[in-house]
Amino acid sequence: MCDTVVITPEATADGVMLFGKNSDREPNEAHTLALIAAADHPAGSTVRMTYIEIPQAEHTYRVLLAKPFWIWGAEMGVNEHGVAIGNEAVFTRAPYVKDKAMIGMDLLRLGLERGSTAQGALEVMTGLLETYGQGGNCGFRHPFYYHNSFLIADPREAWVFETAGPHWAARRVQGVYTISNGLTIGNEWDLASKDLVNYAVGRGWCKSRADFDFARCYSEPLYTSLSDCRRRCARSRALLEAKRSAVAVQDVMDVLRDHGEGAERDWRPDRGLTGSNVCMHAGFGPVRASQSVGSLVSRLEPKGGLHFLTGTAAPCTSVFKPVWLDSGLPDLGPVPDGRDNPETLFWQHERLHRATLLDYPNRIAAYHSERDALEGKLVKGALDAGDCPADERLSLTANAFQAADECENNWLERVASQPVSKKTGLLYQIAWNGYNRSSAFSY
Repeated sequence: MCDTVVITPEATADGVMLFGKNSDREPNEAHTLALIAAADHPAGSTVRMTYIEIPQAEHTYRVLLAKPFWIWGAEMGVNEHGVAIGNEAVFTRAPYVKDKAMIGMDLLRLGLERGSTAQGALEVMTGLLETYGQGGNCGFRHPFYYHNSFLIADPREAWVFETAGPHWAARRVQGVYTISNGLTIGNEWDLASKDLVNYAVGRGWCKSRADFDFARCYSEPLYTSLSDCRRRCARSRALLEAKRSAVAVQDVMDVLRDHGEGAERDWRPDRGLTGSNVCMHAGFGPVRASQSVGSLVSRLEPKGGLHFLTGTAAPCTSVFKPVWLDSGLPDLGPVPDGRDNPETLFWQHERLHRATLLDYPNRIAAYHSERDALEGKLVKGALDAGDCPADERLSLTANAFQAADECENNWLERVASQPVSKKTGLLYQIAWNGYNRSSAFSY
């Protein structure tokens, strides 16, 4: 489960396109950041994706990816031309291909590597979808099959692109647009696959073009409902619409940290076996088996974008750090996997994250104001540094990751010294004991 948002220039504070996403995956499915250089490729060469191999493009663009460690593609990323893409799992009536095929995260990376504009990336992705289809297991420990929707943005325009097997529709969007784990395009679109309507009519999902609604006809009702996507989508959109014409970077970060209306008073992640929030927290049972393992907020400017990434789970316990594509990433240590390794960025942060979960309301209160103060300083410093040479901006990025690491270590000492005021529920404890055991995690 995930949430992706875009705010086009007419709805932002300074006329710059803003993009944000939480990547929701299994709790032990470590999230990693990767910077892939631009490259020229020999004629006839191929590229191996997660499961299959396809012809390589003559040239691929430089991309920054935030991704599950084991997958070739990514759930979110940006390229050197300021194109950003985020994907969502969607559950449809179209059959799922369970054999090894091109997964939606691979399609996302291909769009970034081959598209220099939002519409260009869309054209790349629709062409590849129609050629190769989509399918294959997208789950880490547990098999998981789904189709995909995407938000695609560049400094000037944004598109929503939604699929159901080989069928798809796309629409240019303006203002605030948000997607979760359900189809949102109804009976109006700008581009679509040729048989989109006829396929639905042929299966009795509607009677004619006049009766056709993409989301209504193609959505699989049970999993779509269990994902709680409509409530999350409405929540993120309402929060951003409330600040229309004044949305700034930190507003998008706040939305990605949202736990729902009134959550600042008494919200706890151990409540309930169903339901979900934009800031996703795993619990007991298959409906609450995923959590926000990484987050991205981007300012997409023609002269070069500025991106803020956590690289770590639970944005409410994490710090967004600034990154520029042309200056790159500092050394972040080894690439993580599904086993605890405190030498990695992801698993080091899990110490703070999982300690906070043991008594969330009291332990998050011990450091959230300092988190916000540090993040505000990092955002301001990055915005002020936009015209600095690349080596100075890389140094700023490295210092931001270091500062966040030092603060998180201090916060961990603080929360670990606090006695637990109220134990979490039994089923929640069982779930997290299982997650910890399967990853050999220890505090």
